[in-house]
Amino acid sequence: MFGQTGGGSTDFIVSLFPFIALFAIMYFLVLRPQQKRLKDHQAMVANVRRGDTVVTSGGIIGKVSKTDDLEVQVEIAEGVKIRVVKSTLAEVRSKSEPVPANANTPS
Repeated sequence: MFGQTGGGSTDFIVSLFPFIALFAIMYFLVLRPQQKRLKDHQAMVANVRRGDTVVTSGGIIGKVSKTDDLEVQVEIAEGVKIRVVKSTLAEVRSKSEPVPANANTPS
């Protein structure tokens, strides 16, 4: 009699364990790497500068000629410029050199 009252709660915990283990495995194999990729992409988009060669998610390759908060202007051919939403950039192929601090002062 006494064994059955305590056994019901332990059976419930034991039957719940596989679901907890499955969630933990999903977190470490799927959710965590996805969050890391999203964080890396946001950092890449935030650091796009004029002169960088970029590839959009549509496959367009060009050189950044102007940046804004949400958009970049990409030159895809000489004299042909398009505006692209920053979040659609898939990769930055070659980084430009940072602009020196004294570049605006005449020599």
